[in-house]
Amino acid sequence: MAKFCPLFSSSGGNSIYIGGGNNNILIDVGMCAKQTEQALWNIGVDADSIGAVFITHEHSDHIRGLKVFTKKHKVKLFMTEGTYTALSKTDALDNATDCNIISESGADLGSMLVKPFSTSHDAAESCGYTMELSNGRKIAVATDLGIMTDTVSEAITGSDLVMLESNHDVNMLQCGGYPYMLKRRILGVKGHLSNDACAETVAKLIKTGTARFFLGHLSRENNVPQLAYQTSVSALTAAGAKEGEDYLLRVAKPVWDERAMIL
Repeated sequence: MAKFCPLFSSSGGNSIYIGGGNNNILIDVGMCAKQTEQALWNIGVDADSIGAVFITHEHSDHIRGLKVFTKKHKVKLFMTEGTYTALSKTDALDNATDCNIISESGADLGSMLVKPFSTSHDAAESCGYTMELSNGRKIAVATDLGIMTDTVSEAITGSDLVMLESNHDVNMLQCGGYPYMLKRRILGVKGHLSNDACAETVAKLIKTGTARFFLGHLSRENNVPQLAYQTSVSALTAAGAKEGEDYLLRVAKPVWDERAMIL
């Protein structure tokens, strides 16, 4: 049995808890250590039980609490070589932390095999992760990606649960108050995935067996949770799927709520 719970999910901070077998891990620590500890406590998890943290990329909303959390709880840290190089030039890493470069073959934690896959984002070497559990189930996390590349699609296909970015509504972004260059960045191939692109992907994934979805990393300014949700539901309905029978779909909130998924 595994538990999947987004602790934080927004442009303000991101962190995901995954517990399976004897392993408790985090993907990113984008809020301060105290907030992360509190969010874990809220779901009945002792922060000291976290054995490893996997970093997707070096942007502050994914590593803000990293240094303090890893120093305090003595966890192993995994990231791509490019992300490690980028973070090494900052004050984000504690010198005593056990830092590991993760390769394509992944990190075998015993009851969980964690593998990275490349994503298209404006970072040094951003990635998403898949978690292959000892019970045969597979989880995938794919946020902060401008486009759905073949690499990402191949990595997440066949997952039982996928957390996928549904960052913005294109019309809200284009008509909103962001500066032109920021709009261009978000809409670009190394920006963020829109509701429409997310919906197109989930409609494909359900045909390959994925039955649980979380929509994540929603923009506070250029999206509305109900809009992101309905866009994906409409695509799934058009694909012939019925919510509650063929799939479960939830929107990850900016801060923790009770809606974890159990595999």
